[in-house]
Amino acid sequence: NASKYTWVAAGIGSMNTAGYQLATEKPVLPIGGFNGTDPSPTLAQFQQYVKDGKIHYFIGGDSFGPGGQGASGTSQSISDWVKTHYNAETIDGVTLYDLTQAQKS
Repeated sequence: NASKYTWVAAGIGSMNTAGYQLATEKPVLPIGGFNGTDPSPTLAQFQQYVKDGKIHYFIGGDSFGPGGQGASGTSQSISDWVKTHYNAETIDGVTLYDLTQAQKS
C-alpha cells in the first residue's frame, strides 16, 4: 500500500536514503538534504507529516552523512523524537520505525 504515502520512508541525508529509493522505486524523504546537515524539514514539519500519515517508516541509524559525520541539530532532533516515540524493529540489519503505529507511552 505504498501509494497511500507521500514518502514510503524517511531517513537522515540523501546519501543514506538514495539506495532505498532506488531499490523500491518509491519516494523516500532525505531529512537534512544531501548529508543531513540542512535544517529541512523542521521537527514541527516532520511531526505534522507523521500526524498526517504521509510517511510510513523512519530508517534509523547512528551514522549520518558521508563518512559518518554528524547530522545537523534539526536532523538529530527528528531522529531523537522518532526514537523516543516509536518502537524500533530490525529487519536484515536495518533499524526501522513504523510511524503508522501507536506512539510509545
